[in-house]
Amino acid sequence: MLIRIVKMEFDASKIDAFLHNFETVKADIRNFPGCQHLKLLRDKNDASIFFTYSHWTTEDDLEKYRQSELFKGVWATTKPMFRSKAQAWSVDAIANLV
Repeated sequence: MLIRIVKMEFDASKIDAFLHNFETVKADIRNFPGCQHLKLLRDKNDASIFFTYSHWTTEDDLEKYRQSELFKGVWATTKPMFRSKAQAWSVDAIANLV
């Protein structure tokens, strides 16, 4: 399993538009083949910083999503709302205590 974390910083005036768009696409992203988990997080100290936290079965599944029309549409809508370039990490879970 691959975990993907994406940090996005938005212009304050664009946050509502981002949240509205995320609401319309979140189920499609979560139901994309290979996506096992999707969570949207918001920074406690800066309300304009968000993170997506997703689990993918394989790196290939994530790459198929990134090449999909769904991602291209989501990104084309979201990217112009950023106040700075998004940052992304692909990580492996080392320990998971529940």
